[in-house]
Amino acid sequence: MEQTLDQEACWRALGARDARFDGRFFTAVTSTGIYCRPVCPARTPRRENVVFHPTAASAEAAGFRACLRCRPETAPEMGAWRGTSNTVSRALALIEAGALDAGDAETLATRLGVGERHLRRLFRQHLGAAPVSVAQTRRVLLAKQLIHESDLSMAEVAMASGFGSVRRFNETFQALYGRAPSELRRRKVEAERGGAVRIGLAYRPPYDWAAMMQALATRDAADEAVTGAVWTRTLRADVDGTDGAVVVRTGTVGGAGGKADVEARVDELKALPVVLARVRRVFDLAADPEAITRDLSSDPALRVALAARPGLRPPGDWLDAGEDAPSDRLKTEDAALLARAERWRPWRAYGALYWNLIEETGQ
Repeated sequence: MEQTLDQEACWRALGARDARFDGRFFTAVTSTGIYCRPVCPARTPRRENVVFHPTAASAEAAGFRACLRCRPETAPEMGAWRGTSNTVSRALALIEAGALDAGDAETLATRLGVGERHLRRLFRQHLGAAPVSVAQTRRVLLAKQLIHESDLSMAEVAMASGFGSVRRFNETFQALYGRAPSELRRRKVEAERGGAVRIGLAYRPPYDWAAMMQALATRDAADEAVTGAVWTRTLRADVDGTDGAVVVRTGTVGGAGGKADVEARVDELKALPVVLARVRRVFDLAADPEAITRDLSSDPALRVALAARPGLRPPGDWLDAGEDAPSDRLKTEDAALLARAERWRPWRAYGALYWNLIEETGQ
């Protein structure tokens, strides 16, 4: 069964330019062949020309190309599937690590211990597109963001976004946009050889950055350091596929959402997608605060804490080979807490974070 959207609810959200729905669905306009974010400032299309898709990959698989005005690649990641399918969560982590750059969907399914047909069915249900389509969309949208936001040359963008060759990169953009990727860059740039790649990674507010930086500062990680509101991770070739460093500064909120400011210096540009995926995991940038608050507020004790400290998120591991979803991990042997936490699924990690806050403050 493929994932379905309430088309009329999406239409109302589109008409209101409701920022809460940014990244939750995409608007595909059949008369133009373009898909947009629900916050796109362009004139609202006619209802009969609109079809809504749950993900960018779903829209692109249906033959639509990304809007150059609202830039779907800058929308917050869709996190509604998180916790609903452990297999999809693990598959996406492997795709982000490049599993489909050198392999195929059958090999990916084997690594997950499921059949390829079942994996395709799960992706259709939760993401509205096949695994290969999801992987290509991630590459294309990262490339598009790098074209707009970085000073990398087109050949460097191709490498940094996971394309195997410049030829494949050019052919993909020509097919999707009817033009060479260089034509999407509206400004003249002078690339700095060996310079940093600067990019903004979107997230959904609220986000308690002070609490996140404090949590990262206190954990025992030899390759990480926090200075004020800046987190730095040293990159090593044997771990990350490249030497270098990545820096994340406290995010900012503006417009429809927030962005974490990321600066990466990498010797091997092809390692950039994996580095960015790990940054997203460490800072939990794909979290859905609205869903988390809604579900956890059913616990009266947590409801008060959630209202008092909105935007708390548990820091993720840089390397994560876990079999369960990070959102639902609970590291405790406290039998009473384990029993209570059953009502927090699939957000037990967040529930435990707020429960510890209650214990510490005595509220």
